[in-house]
Amino acid sequence: MSFSLATWNINSVRLRAPLVARLLGEEAPDVLCLQECKSPVDKIPVDVFQELGYAYMVARGQKGYNGVAILSKLPITDVGGRDFAALGHARHVAGQLENGVTIHNFYVPAGGDKPDRAVNEKFGQKLDYLTEMRDWFHAETPEKAILVGDLNIAPREDDVWDHKKLLKVVSHTPIEVEHLAQTQEAGGWVDITRKDIPTGNLYSWWSYRSPDWDNADKGRRLDHVWATPDIANAGHDSRVLRAVRGWEKPSDHAPVFASFDL
Repeated sequence: MSFSLATWNINSVRLRAPLVARLLGEEAPDVLCLQECKSPVDKIPVDVFQELGYAYMVARGQKGYNGVAILSKLPITDVGGRDFAALGHARHVAGQLENGVTIHNFYVPAGGDKPDRAVNEKFGQKLDYLTEMRDWFHAETPEKAILVGDLNIAPREDDVWDHKKLLKVVSHTPIEVEHLAQTQEAGGWVDITRKDIPTGNLYSWWSYRSPDWDNADKGRRLDHVWATPDIANAGHDSRVLRAVRGWEKPSDHAPVFASFDL
């Protein structure tokens, strides 16, 4: 079974439903994982997506904030969602395809502006969230699984536009990178995007604060596709669809794609 998958922080699924529909119509991934849906599940415009062949959805939502959803052409079963760090946020949902592959869709907390948990509660919540993810993967080693989402950390030097300038900026600080590395190691997760594109600057997010975002190109790779070692070699054709960031009234994230032959 071969299938294509995309992950995209949509920054309001209701506001940007036409953009989701455009992506589904033009690119037709078999599975699309969305983050920051900012909608209760019953308010997600599923009819728009169903008309395009996406008959299945598993999701967790809340009004105005957070929210994760998996849209699928393929039959998919809801296999849970965990409340890491007991934040009461809709930040994780998991669905299982008929071939037994479990897809985890995550929206890790952004962490606020100051990388110091003593003065910034949100940064502490982010670190705690990642710690609980790590502990879960240690306790229950994932198998035949794909993890995607906005993890809100750009781990490598070439995942940001200027490594030295961003070392004290939330999303690229050493403590965040270390927490993410421990989480990845705990599950044995393979970074599929970087397996396929091992070198060179690669970004999936560009700030709204930069009106000339494309030319300035001050981006960060915050959105990730990982897979467990038992299926990592099946992943291929990774790409970031940068052009989507330039669509009218866009999200500040671009979708990240990968395909799997299983």
